Amino acid sequence: MKKLMISALLFSITFGGVYAQKKTTVHGYPIDPVPFTSVKVTDSFWGQRLKASRETTIPLAFSKCEETGRYKNFEMAAHPSESNKVTGYSFDDTDVYKTIEGASYLLQTYPDKKLQKYIDSVLVIVAAAQEPDGYLYTARTMNPKHPHEWAGSKRWEKVEELSHEFYNLGHMVEGAIAHYQATGKRNFLDIAIRYADCVCREIGDGPNQVVRVPGHQIAEMALAKLYLVTGDEKYLKQAKFFLDKRGYTSRRDEYSQAHKPVVEQDEAVGHAVRAAYMYAGMADVAALTGDTSYVHAIDRIWDNIVGKKLYITGGIGATSNGEAFGANYELPNMSAYCETCAAIGNVYVNYRLFLLHGDSKYYDVLERTLYNGLISGVSLDGGGFFYPNPLESMGQHQRQPWFGCACCPSNICRFIPSLPGYVYAVKDKNVYVNLFMANEATLEVNGKKVSLKQTTSYPWNGDIAIQVDRNAAGQFAMKIRIPGWVQNQVVPSDLYTYTDGLRPKYSVKVNGEEVKADLQQGYFTIDRKWKKGDKVEVHFDMETRTVKANNKVEADRGRISVERGPIVYCAEWPDNDFDVLSVLMNRTPKFEVVSKPDLLYGINQIKTQAQTLEYDDNGRLVAKDHTLTLIPYYAWAHRGAGNMAVWLPNEVSATRPTAIPTLASKSKVDASHKVSSLSSITDGLVPKDENDRTIPYYHWWPKEGTTEWISYEFPEEMTVSSATVYWYDDAPWGGCRVPKAWKIYYKDASGNWTPVDNLNEYGVRKGNPNTVDFEPVKTKAVKLEVVQPEKNSSGLYEWEVK
Repeated sequence: MKKLMISALLFSITFGGVYAQKKTTVHGYPIDPVPFTSVKVTDSFWGQRLKASRETTIPLAFSKCEETGRYKNFEMAAHPSESNKVTGYSFDDTDVYKTIEGASYLLQTYPDKKLQKYIDSVLVIVAAAQEPDGYLYTARTMNPKHPHEWAGSKRWEKVEELSHEFYNLGHMVEGAIAHYQATGKRNFLDIAIRYADCVCREIGDGPNQVVRVPGHQIAEMALAKLYLVTGDEKYLKQAKFFLDKRGYTSRRDEYSQAHKPVVEQDEAVGHAVRAAYMYAGMADVAALTGDTSYVHAIDRIWDNIVGKKLYITGGIGATSNGEAFGANYELPNMSAYCETCAAIGNVYVNYRLFLLHGDSKYYDVLERTLYNGLISGVSLDGGGFFYPNPLESMGQHQRQPWFGCACCPSNICRFIPSLPGYVYAVKDKNVYVNLFMANEATLEVNGKKVSLKQTTSYPWNGDIAIQVDRNAAGQFAMKIRIPGWVQNQVVPSDLYTYTDGLRPKYSVKVNGEEVKADLQQGYFTIDRKWKKGDKVEVHFDMETRTVKANNKVEADRGRISVERGPIVYCAEWPDNDFDVLSVLMNRTPKFEVVSKPDLLYGINQIKTQAQTLEYDDNGRLVAKDHTLTLIPYYAWAHRGAGNMAVWLPNEVSATRPTAIPTLASKSKVDASHKVSSLSSITDGLVPKDENDRTIPYYHWWPKEGTTEWISYEFPEEMTVSSATVYWYDDAPWGGCRVPKAWKIYYKDASGNWTPVDNLNEYGVRKGNPNTVDFEPVKTKAVKLEVVQPEKNSSGLYEWEVK
């Protein structure tokens, strides 16, 4: 038993705990994670994020769970009745589980008896909703005769589609493990074990079982963790069963990664969050079972992502059509989906592949995602959230305080506080230093204690000091990750390359003396007998770099992005008194780094000389000189709606000169649905085809079947005789369709809206110009009236008036 307890302790991060049910030797990853409970982050950069999470994000999430009926669902499930009204989504239970998970991580660093008591009170409600055999799914239990419309008539009937029963299990298990680790209490863990046991009894290919796989993956990785916590191999077998059977059930589509057996897959496809969670589960199964077919499959898929489908920000998922990966090299900017949950999933995948293979390249991708595409998903104060994280905007993207489908806010709740568990790792007598942030850590190295203290101002400079405060392990090897950006590699592929010819250097000192070593899998190794007070000083040259994308990435041709260290930068409107979307970068730009400690919680700005291109009133193209100011991408959209861009033209062919003013752009625009994206209909940008998502658009979502309108009020009375509309339609996945009907009105001399006398039909071709000519009218205002489809909204890219 003692052997098991020591083994289980080694895996007690986000993967495991210290509870053992059975006398089974737990076989974990080749490299052992360090528990989040062993690392206290004192860093100013991440400390601010953790503080915002503790003071704002998690309290907000708990309040939203209460306000939106998440708790009420559990209360109704404890007292099933035909009178209970089933509302919301079938996965709303998970918001409760994820928020408890995040709060549990925080409890370890910031003990809070009041918070702990609150969580316990919530768990009483959750436990009461559990059925006698362990099944816990409020969307069915609260009203068994009339369950949620996605649930099906009986258990597991729709689990491969939209019921999310296994998805709920996955988040329950992950939250329960975190809660147990942080508090030592079994109240949540026991609930999760009972539901997991229910699934293991009822799902399989044995007698009286049914063969099902998760519609939305996550149960695979959660069950692998539960195996590491309990030592009960049935959970690992169930995780592998879910993966082994994928592609063999009735669900066989790319959207859910079921188009072929998982061990035969070699490309990232379909819904990006589902995919990332499945790939993480594949890495778990590969490591914990030693199944080499899983190792080879996940390696192939990773190569595809990093070589062809990864955004410069570390985001994944190019398209809103199915919240999915696009084709190879399909990486649009304005319409980039890059869901916050997908960025979190990308971290999970790369973390597990590091634990499996021990190569720093996985942490290079993880770090890029972490500092850019992930933390951009939550505002600096912790109270606003992005669902998609685009790389270009005209003001139509703003963080929201919550969403009806709240997966991203609650996922941020659980991820940010788990960060301490990603800093270090251990294998035998090797200590991996993977992330650079001020912290104090106590590690288990060969069963003995080692205490480290890291101090740094990273990511703003490349100086890191690591001090040994305690060492009972004697000799061990400290393996320090040398980031890819220091080695002149943007990502571990040819998808992006530096264009500036710089060759950054690094140095490592021990007690003031420089030491040398050849890198092994990206790590600088110092193997010595350490004593208390020993100090390692690491320096990375941190210069402003310019990056270009592989020429196969159509959206980025003729453009560059700017980064410094792990931080990707963008140009945003508040820092520049010109249109940043019309900028032209110098071919050999010079950069100045300016510290701004009082701006956006403390950032470094980057300044450079650039030009803008614009048309004057005579239609002549004019170039103007400007100082361009850039800020970290994660910090954009904190100062109001406006233009932003990550990829900036440095070739004339890629520029977007400021358009010649039109009658529409000179007008005062009003609409029945007033949102910032309304400005897109007068920006002069029209779609190249019906599926173009690279330019902004306006829609009336979530209104359906209603009559809506937009109006133009002209600066003076004008004669108009035609109108052209480019309709937005995001079928089959989205909620917008071309309108049922539409009509143009003008304001007559009496101020009444009067329909024009149209000379041809009102067209509804998606993505194409739909022009209606009418008898000329002299007026100060026109109105576009739209009758929306009965069960959909409508939208448009552009409305031109002549």
